[in-house]
Amino acid sequence: MDNLARKSDTHRSEPDDPVPSRYALRVGDIEVLVVSDGVLPLPTATLATNVEPAVRAGWFEGMFLPPDKFDWALNVLVLRSGEQTILVDAGLGGQFPGFPRAGQFPKRLDAAGIDLASVTDVIITHMHMDHVGGLLVGEVRKRLRPDLRIHVARAEVDFWASPDFSATAMPSPVPNVLRTTARQFLKEYGSQLQIFEEEFEVAPGVVVWRTGGHTPGHSVVRVTSGGERLTFAGDAIFPVGFDHPDWHNGFEHDPEEAVRVRIRLLQEAAMTRELLVATHLPFPSVGRVAVDGDAFRWIAAFWDY
Repeated sequence: MDNLARKSDTHRSEPDDPVPSRYALRVGDIEVLVVSDGVLPLPTATLATNVEPAVRAGWFEGMFLPPDKFDWALNVLVLRSGEQTILVDAGLGGQFPGFPRAGQFPKRLDAAGIDLASVTDVIITHMHMDHVGGLLVGEVRKRLRPDLRIHVARAEVDFWASPDFSATAMPSPVPNVLRTTARQFLKEYGSQLQIFEEEFEVAPGVVVWRTGGHTPGHSVVRVTSGGERLTFAGDAIFPVGFDHPDWHNGFEHDPEEAVRVRIRLLQEAAMTRELLVATHLPFPSVGRVAVDGDAFRWIAAFWDY
């Protein structure tokens, strides 16, 4: 079954969207497509809230990046396992006008030849607006099948009934948009939610597992087939997290737990040598992890095209 890979590789970019925005690979018998939803321009301070500004600026300088604003990549996955087509997260949609270069995934799925009506399941890693907002776009909602199953951790649903932002350090307009987006998502899709406690196998070889940390119900997706593995880490890992896994992110609702989750995932990825993909690593965000002293090293995969 090479449908995702074949369509990704052979379909020409749309004239109005010349940026490479999808990358196909296989994990055993499971087809994987990484799709870029665009980028989120955010202050660099949000990537390291517990270090001195000069230390943070030094890291960005060493990465040849500007010291004030950083474009967070925004990636989603499409998986095909057996008869199921699974969307992992749904991007921003139109939830926040301050991020005009995000919300691209619907047209990019179309460009890849993937019909939204073919999606049987959606996995939500957590209910921040840049992960559920795409499902709130009117044209997207109309095209999704009525029996769509949406998988989300119970702890995540419970948290957004009365969210606590006291440990976060987000730009000031963001918390209110996060709160209203989560409520809208629950209102529109509540009847389609398939709530799990800690772990659930969505399709053969596709397991969603709650980690907590970033949000109480934050989850990762493990893809396993034919002796191969890939983990989609959601927001557990950001670009700075390899060099400095102990640096707090401003969007983390429990920063200390998020650090423990991040280190555990990176240690496991280094041990298993599996592929790692994450929401906010630079597109296509496919690579591996190595231990580097007390920290880690990101090794980008060579593109197979």
